Amino acid sequence: MSMKIDLGRVYGPSEDVVVREIEGEIVIVPLVSGIGDLEDELFTLNETGRAIWSRIDGRRPLAAVVRELAGEYNAPDGIIQEDVVGLLQELLDRRMIVDRG
Repeated sequence: MSMKIDLGRVYGPSEDVVVREIEGEIVIVPLVSGIGDLEDELFTLNETGRAIWSRIDGRRPLAAVVRELAGEYNAPDGIIQEDVVGLLQELLDRRMIVDRG
C-alpha cells in the first residue's frame, strides 16, 4: 500500500535520484531502479512540473507550496492543489521524493 500525499507534510527530493536539466526539461533519474527499461524509470518535468519541483525543498509544508503557486499563477488553490498532489503522488510512488515530516 502506497503512502498518500498530505498537504500538511513536507516533501523533498530523494537522495536516490539525480536531477538534470536537458533542453529546457527537468529529467529525474533514479540511482537505484527496479526491474524494467531505463526509459521507463526516467521522469521528465515540463514547465509546470519544474515550478512544482523547485519548491519541493524539504523545508516547508505542501500547503505553503500550493498557496505560493496559486498566487504566482493567479489560479484557485483547488486547481493548483489537484495538479501538485497528482504529480507528487506519482513521484512518491516512484520513490523520487520522500516525506521529510
